[in-house]
Amino acid sequence: MFKSLRKKRHILPGFGLALGYTMVYLSLIVLIPLSMLFIKTASQNWTHFFQAVTSARVVASYKLSLGASALGALINAFFGLIVAWVLVRYSFPGKRLIDAMVDLPFALPTAVAGIALTAVYAPNGWIGHYLEPHGIHVTYTPLGVLVALTFIGLPFVVRTLQPVLEELDPDIEEAAASLGANRWQTFFKVIFPELWPAWLTGFALSFARALGEYGSVVFISGNMPMRTEITPFLIITKLEQYDYAGATAIACVMLVASFILLLTINLLQARSAAFRGARS
Repeated sequence: MFKSLRKKRHILPGFGLALGYTMVYLSLIVLIPLSMLFIKTASQNWTHFFQAVTSARVVASYKLSLGASALGALINAFFGLIVAWVLVRYSFPGKRLIDAMVDLPFALPTAVAGIALTAVYAPNGWIGHYLEPHGIHVTYTPLGVLVALTFIGLPFVVRTLQPVLEELDPDIEEAAASLGANRWQTFFKVIFPELWPAWLTGFALSFARALGEYGSVVFISGNMPMRTEITPFLIITKLEQYDYAGATAIACVMLVASFILLLTINLLQARSAAFRGARS
């Protein structure tokens, strides 16, 4: 027994040293900065903290940031799956160009993306002047925030799903069809269960990215308090006003919300993997 444990312990040469470097690196880059945020927040009294995180202006920014991020991630989860499917399963002229365009939100500085979206969706913009006569206003409205957050989150879904689709054997679709399954049954009962963990990961990454987005939203939203002001911009505003306690308090709330979301997604993925393992 002890020999087997000893062998397992040395399967990876230098595991202990590599793990030590990993923990030190993560501590310096992630854990220590985040812990200082909580320490700074804990230094203020609970009354001030509660007032800082529950004022009407702050609650309105929570609702907009969380709501627009969740809705944008859902939109990306749906259309990102379609884009990934087309790029993997079909060959057509310009495929490589479209594949490269998916990464544009990664490459563009967020401020440039915000200026471009504002120019396109402004009342006199290429798309905005078609929407304006129908009473659809994008710039300086919550809809503009949603457009910006959807724009920056799409690559996370597409790039997460692509490798899984590439490894998915098309023969299983033919097998399902030969057994009498129609296209919808084949997709929802055969294909989507295989994509579910990656799809969930893409949704979570898109949501988390949107929750902390600032540059692309700040131009198209107009940053009007109680209407189009997102939480990251409110934190910046409080820092500019030297209200460090209020800024750290709001940042802690957003950090905890993001952590709970990611933890929930990881638990769902673990349960899904365990279920698939038990079923197989």
